[in-house]
Amino acid sequence: MDALFYVVPCLILAGVLFFGFHATRHWWQIRAAWNSGLTAEGRCLRTFTTTYGNGRDQVRTMLHHVYEFTARDGRVVRFEEESGPATTVEGDIVTVHYAEGARIVATARRPSRAGLAASTVGVLAILGVVAAICVGFMITYHDMSSDFPFGDDTTESVTIEGS
Repeated sequence: MDALFYVVPCLILAGVLFFGFHATRHWWQIRAAWNSGLTAEGRCLRTFTTTYGNGRDQVRTMLHHVYEFTARDGRVVRFEEESGPATTVEGDIVTVHYAEGARIVATARRPSRAGLAASTVGVLAILGVVAAICVGFMITYHDMSSDFPFGDDTTESVTIEGS
């Protein structure tokens, strides 16, 4: 039973680390695309939305764009981007910022280094608070369970000396 109070926070911490890694990796990729100085003319091939939520009163919609461009080395690159501008529709020409490599990283977003950094730091701060709560919970539980051994099978025998 005690393991449950350590396993669940550890699973939450694993999720925090995964999402923290993903957010940081996304930040580095977009930053690399903007800092590379490479741009190309791209075309919006498709727009679509995805919805998620509880299906009743809390439904959220996310706009996706699919872009295509030709890189400097002649490769035709197609990529999908979430949360793009709603004013970009199929057939629009956009400027694509990209970084070369084995796997080309591209974005059609306008460079906004401060906005990207602020959103990444915000996500990492929230994840840090969740991690701190999990670690604090485990430490507190450990201290409490060592002070007051809950459910220990040890019994102490008490001898009463009588007259």
